[in-house]
Amino acid sequence: MADYYDLLGVGRDADADTLKRAYRRLARQYHPDVNKEAGAEDRFKEIGRAYEVLSDPQTRARYDQFGEAGLGGAAGAPDMGDMGGFADLFETFFSGFGGASAGGGGGRPRRRGPQQGDDLRFDLTISFEQAVFGEEQEIKIPHLETCGTCGGTGAKKGSGPTTCATCGGAGQVRRATRTPFGSFTQVAECPNCGGTGQVIADPCTACGGQGVQQVRKKLRINIPAGVDTGTRLRVSGEGNAGLRGGPSGDLYVFLTVKTHPKLRRDGLNVLSEVKVSYLQAILGDTIEVETVDGNQELEIPPGTQPTSVLTLTGQGIPKLGNPVARGDQRITVTVQLPSRLSAEERELLETLAGHHSARGKQHHHHNSGLFARLFGQKG
Repeated sequence: MADYYDLLGVGRDADADTLKRAYRRLARQYHPDVNKEAGAEDRFKEIGRAYEVLSDPQTRARYDQFGEAGLGGAAGAPDMGDMGGFADLFETFFSGFGGASAGGGGGRPRRRGPQQGDDLRFDLTISFEQAVFGEEQEIKIPHLETCGTCGGTGAKKGSGPTTCATCGGAGQVRRATRTPFGSFTQVAECPNCGGTGQVIADPCTACGGQGVQQVRKKLRINIPAGVDTGTRLRVSGEGNAGLRGGPSGDLYVFLTVKTHPKLRRDGLNVLSEVKVSYLQAILGDTIEVETVDGNQELEIPPGTQPTSVLTLTGQGIPKLGNPVARGDQRITVTVQLPSRLSAEERELLETLAGHHSARGKQHHHHNSGLFARLFGQKG
């Protein structure tokens, strides 16, 4: 059998709330109705057994000192009769020397006051343009809000929590254990009120006595300019409501940015590509390119080489937190060569090729009219 603390994924010093959260999370994960994997049901039972033992201060103390053997028949070990008394005795001393026998130390009252609500996560996908320039967007989130009917008390209107009759409001119950060495008193959390010292006799029907309700709420969140995939936005106080008057948790919005068909992001810079003809690359031209600010003119200098990178300064991504500072757009030029030539184009190019050879320099063949026609076809 695995260690109970390892099964629940908590430390040996975990408090009751930590144990409960761990148990609920794992129980949901491995519940046979949800998880159909082999071994899930056995794991579910082991988790339940671990929580059953560790959630009770007395069985937990025995388990801490003696392992499963200290749990007696409940864990399948032989019941050793009066040895249970010896286990209680050892538990008393090891949980704080003399503390429990004096009625203190070993079982401290845990009055649960206001408790802060849980933080929530919301995943939001936005467009490339929204990430660049920011935008206000409406989202809907399910979260716990303080019950408006009972004001968070959990009790029906006109009533309220009353003192727990089991523990008299102390939040603890005491148990006397007789051993060959005398009688010892152990202190444990009251099972009736869960250590709060109060019970709700007439629970609020709207929230079932919980003091909170699940509500689907509309929120408008401000997406700042320059965000990227993985950016986390914090919306204060929009998580789950706190219990017993405690503050609400926060909402964390995790952003995912859609890809753009033509533009890519590299830090604060935008990367793109443009295709030009070999004549445009040789002679130069002014063309229109897509940017985050819309279509803009780009000058192709004469003699532009393939894979050259041209820059549009200040046309990139705004810096998050300082949108006045922007990166650049860097445009890689691809030069397209014709796969087919007309007879006239071939004649012109062969003539041009001759001008660039030793033979061509000896036999100049002037054909300025044809060259003008060819190199006048920019684009």
